[in-house]
Amino acid sequence: MASEEKKEDETFGQQTSPVDSIQIGDQEQAHYAEKGIATADPDEALKFLGTGERVIFTPEQNSRLLRKIDLHLLPCLCILYSVQFLDKTSISYASVMNIRQDTHLVGTQYNWLGSAFYIGYLAAEYPVNLALQRFPISKFLSTQILCWGGTLMIHAACSNFAGLMTVRIILGIFEASVTPCFILIVSQWWRKEEHALRTGIWFCFNGMGQIVGAVVSYAIAVGIRKNGYTALAGWQLIFLFTGGLTVLVAIAFFLLIPDSPATAWFLSHDEKVQALERIRSNQQGVGNKHFKKYQIIAALKDPFTWLCFIFSLALQIPNGALTNFKNIILQGFGLNNEESLLYGAPSGAVQIVSTITINYMADRTKNRLYWAIVSLTIGILGFLLMILLPEKNLSGNLAAFYITSASSASFTLILSMISSNVSGSTKKSFVSALNLIGYCVGNLIGPQIIDLNDAPRYLTAKIIICVLYGFCVIILIVMRFVAVGRNKRKERKVAELGDSYVPIKNQEFMDLTDNE
Repeated sequence: MASEEKKEDETFGQQTSPVDSIQIGDQEQAHYAEKGIATADPDEALKFLGTGERVIFTPEQNSRLLRKIDLHLLPCLCILYSVQFLDKTSISYASVMNIRQDTHLVGTQYNWLGSAFYIGYLAAEYPVNLALQRFPISKFLSTQILCWGGTLMIHAACSNFAGLMTVRIILGIFEASVTPCFILIVSQWWRKEEHALRTGIWFCFNGMGQIVGAVVSYAIAVGIRKNGYTALAGWQLIFLFTGGLTVLVAIAFFLLIPDSPATAWFLSHDEKVQALERIRSNQQGVGNKHFKKYQIIAALKDPFTWLCFIFSLALQIPNGALTNFKNIILQGFGLNNEESLLYGAPSGAVQIVSTITINYMADRTKNRLYWAIVSLTIGILGFLLMILLPEKNLSGNLAAFYITSASSASFTLILSMISSNVSGSTKKSFVSALNLIGYCVGNLIGPQIIDLNDAPRYLTAKIIICVLYGFCVIILIVMRFVAVGRNKRKERKVAELGDSYVPIKNQEFMDLTDNE
């Protein structure tokens, strides 16, 4: 036994070279033959590792490597997610900076500007996920960021509804890539038990986007009023600022984020090997560039796929309403235009704190679905308070509005579950795409539940949101029963096989689905 341990210790640090072909055994070939695939198709990680032999390293080395990965990747992911949220919600700040008057919007035309973004997002979702199986993640996403930054600046040149609808749809097309890319990046770099917290960290920077947007738009509005600046309207300056910032982020992302651990510029060769070994337990690898029809069929038959879709659709209807009408709703509390801009900032702070706290607790307790229910319960409480509190109670209504931001943590936990629990590159891309189609449809519907004639309290919309959050809680409970049942069936099957159960060699990097 001592000699075996000695041999394993010596494995760490060996120069494992990338190879162009992997030797596949009879067992692996037989497994793929059942799926109608002529040869086993290993993941990119196994191609880099070569033989696929396990690499042993100490907990201290693992902690040091994890810190290095966190410090190099998370800041960039956080900044980008903050900017993308600021970009798509800039229309809300513009709504109280005279864009409706200057572009002659009437009736429900402003509502449709909120929906238009998600028409483009929805149209691009399937092509984006196909592209992610064929192109390097970092380079592909950097190109998309650059394009949506330019599109955002073009908003400032629009003078009517048709022009704004066009650029909003184009903006949605380019921003459709960000969340699918982030889901893949999380699964490539972190272990399953690390997913919820990391996903929560970058997602909570939606809140930072709210804070920056509120402060910048307020400063622009006050500056224009005090200095009499008239060359450009405040809403035009907002779009130019956010678009220019996005272009800078695109350049930084291209230079700093590698396409996978195997190509990481900030890791030595040994650290790349360790980074790939770290995620072996995920049984997902870092990606496979080949489309596999049987994995699509597996995804369509999986109840988890459809529960994620229904959950995202229902959850994002409130989100679509709030992201586009937040400042208008705040005006309903008795705030003027400038105050509605500034008073939106605390909701971002609440989102940051609540998302990190809830995702941290989900990681610690290893129970993401229960904590998703907690986040939605807080959201329900906030909207109930806004319905029941008198209109003149400004402090109470503001506090109730702010705590509704905690509900967004539930979506981050579902995203992390897709990263952790769905295996097979084609299946993961498909489930991610379908989930984000639900996200798009929900956000597309969301602006339509707000009736501007229902001002200032918008009670009908608030009641609809409470009902939808309650429905989401029911979906999460069903999802919990499905997950527990699946795990018990797997454990029972392995127990029945007993000693006859022999895992496929290097199955963690063989691009198998979670049900194989």
